[in-house]
Amino acid sequence: MLFSAIRFSGICLPHAIESQLRREYYSNAFHSLANTAELIDILRDFGRRRIDILPHKGVVLSASAYGSAVARPAGDLDLLIHFRDLQAATEILLARGYKLTTPRLADGTPVASENHEYSFEREADGRLVELHWKLELVFRRSGPTLDMSRLSPHRRSIVLAGTCVPDLAAEMKLLMLCMHGSKHVWSRLIWISDVARVIATSPNLDWDSLIRESRRRGLSRPLALGMLLAHRLAGAEIPPALLWSCESDRGASELAHHIQSQLFEAPGSVPKARVPYNIRLLGFRHRAKAVLSGEFLRPSERDEAVLNLPRPLRPFYFLIRPLRLVWDKSAR
Repeated sequence: MLFSAIRFSGICLPHAIESQLRREYYSNAFHSLANTAELIDILRDFGRRRIDILPHKGVVLSASAYGSAVARPAGDLDLLIHFRDLQAATEILLARGYKLTTPRLADGTPVASENHEYSFEREADGRLVELHWKLELVFRRSGPTLDMSRLSPHRRSIVLAGTCVPDLAAEMKLLMLCMHGSKHVWSRLIWISDVARVIATSPNLDWDSLIRESRRRGLSRPLALGMLLAHRLAGAEIPPALLWSCESDRGASELAHHIQSQLFEAPGSVPKARVPYNIRLLGFRHRAKAVLSGEFLRPSERDEAVLNLPRPLRPFYFLIRPLRLVWDKSAR
């Protein structure tokens, strides 16, 4: 993105720096075009099996918000499906040469990860695909979620490499991006840029609808956090009434200040506070549900990664988890 901005600006850079930026630009362009071709083929294969699919982020976001599939850094392909289609979708990807990298049980059954996703990798070209059937903000069964049933009514389409591919309306796209960025503590500048670009390229954005959806889904705090960061760091133009509301949210304003101050020094770090970061993202209803259900005390995959106990001793994870919540920020 930096190379695209300066290549026609007349700015002279040191040869070594310009060469490095040029190499990374063309490497990303190649990767993005390969992802685009793969996505189109996957959409066709899924269509033959009548599998409802919604690609998000990646090349679709790049095309819709930045005007080109190669304008934004390309990673893996993120695909949202209904849980009922998980087996059929897995079969298609396996037939396309992918290997399921999600851990398996002793009988070979894949273990559903905490993020409700299956991860795939194709060794032939290193292509990565993630199948999601639910997008979460924080805790399983306790925090706000988005899935196909909630997002399908907001489906739109864009033209990508001459092919119509599914996309989301700007309002739900913003809500999803703010949810994703907040979940990962806005540790990458590109996620803030994404929010600002969607706002800038959506002149008919229905702000009232966006606010209603955020309240209905329990995502008001992540939305406020995303709006503040996009406005402060990327110059996004937010309606004055909404900006005032976001700034009046003391919790969102404090989190935005911390993330802004640490973005280049300690990206992904959470502020020191008596209330864990994940809990602070939740509205009152989901916060009460998380606390009363005790879900946040349930051992996670990270707990097991920190201390690999043999199977007979795994119940002790329930004792380790509270200690990590108190002393280890990564547990939050």
